[in-house]
Amino acid sequence: MNELYRDDEILVVVKPAGVVSETEQKGAKCVGDFYPGTRLYAVHRLDRETAGVMVYALSKKSAAELSAQIREGGFEKRYLAVLRGLLPEKEGVLRDLLVRDKARNITSVAAGEAEGAKEAELEYRIKGENQGLSLADIKLHTGRTHQIRVQFSSRSAPVYGDGKYGGGRGETALFAYSLTFTHPETGERMNFTAKPDEESFPWNLFAEEIG
Repeated sequence: MNELYRDDEILVVVKPAGVVSETEQKGAKCVGDFYPGTRLYAVHRLDRETAGVMVYALSKKSAAELSAQIREGGFEKRYLAVLRGLLPEKEGVLRDLLVRDKARNITSVAAGEAEGAKEAELEYRIKGENQGLSLADIKLHTGRTHQIRVQFSSRSAPVYGDGKYGGGRGETALFAYSLTFTHPETGERMNFTAKPDEESFPWNLFAEEIG
C-alpha cells in the first residue's frame, strides 16, 4: 500500500486495483488488511476495480467531520480514465439520472423519472486520443455508484477494461489521481495526487499527457 500521508487523525493512501476500499470485507482483500491493529474509518469509497487516492479517518470525530465535508461538497475528486471510443465534444458536463440495481450490482441511466433515480453530474476534458482510445480528465460533482463508468458507457465510450459496462477485458483504466479536502482538525486545505502506471497498457499510450 502506497502511503502518502499520516498523522493522528487521517491516513491518505493510494488504493491498488483489486482491493476493496472498505476497511473490513469477508473473503476479499481490503484496505484494512494492510493496517492490522489500526482502526480505520472509511468516509468514501472507490470501486474494487478502481485504483487511486483515498483518505481514511483515524478517529470517530474526524470521520464525522470528513463525512460532513462530503455531504456539503467539500471534497474535490479528480480521475483519469482511458475510454474505448472518441467523444464528439472534447470537453463538457455530463448530466444523467441513474438508477441502481443492488441485487445485480449494476447502475444504469434512467430513460425518464424512474423510481429511485438520482441525479449524477461530472465534467470532463479529453487530454489525448490514440488508437481509438481517449484519455479523459474527470471531475466528479456527485458520487453515485459506478457513475463515471455508466455515464461514459451510455455515450458509447466505456472505460477500457470495464467488462461490466462494455469496456472489454483487461484492468479497468480508471484512476482517482487527485483528492482535495480540509483537514478535520487543523482546518488546512490539503491536496494529494498520484499517477497510474504509465508503463502499463493502455496508460502507456498517454504517458506524455499524464505528465
